[in-house]
Amino acid sequence: MTDVYVYYFLRLGPTGENILSKRRATLDAIKDRGEAVMESQMVVDSTEVDGSGFLIGNIASDSHPSDELWAQIRSLERRANSRDLEAQTLNVDSEGDRIYLLRLESRELRKDAKRLKDQRADSMTSELGKQIDSQAFVHFEDAPTTG
Repeated sequence: MTDVYVYYFLRLGPTGENILSKRRATLDAIKDRGEAVMESQMVVDSTEVDGSGFLIGNIASDSHPSDELWAQIRSLERRANSRDLEAQTLNVDSEGDRIYLLRLESRELRKDAKRLKDQRADSMTSELGKQIDSQAFVHFEDAPTTG
C-alpha cells in the first residue's frame, strides 16, 4: 500500500467556463479531463482511490469544512494503518530499520490525525454554541412579556 496524491481539477463547462470538480483525482486521471488545482493536493492511501484514479467518496468543494477535515483524518488513519500492516509483515532481524521507520511514520500520521480531530471538535463545538445562542435569542424574542 502506498501514498497517492489527489487534487481537485478545473474542467470546461458546457459554455466554456471553468468548473471545479466535485472529487479529487490523481494527475494521471486528470490529464485528459482538465487542469489540476495544485493547492488542493491531498495525500491519501492507495486504497482510497478507485481504478479510475478518483478519490472514493464525494467530498464536494462546497461541503462543510468539518467534512473536509473528516476526509483528511480518515486518510491519515488509513495511511498509518497501512504502515502498521506493512511493518507486521517484515522480518525483525533483516528489516529492523524499515520497521522502525514505518512505525515512526505511523505515529506521526496518528499525531496529525489527532490534531485534526481536535480542530474538528473545536469547530463543531463553536458552531453548536452559535446555534444554541441564536436559538436562545429567537426564543427570548418569542417569549410572552408580562407586565
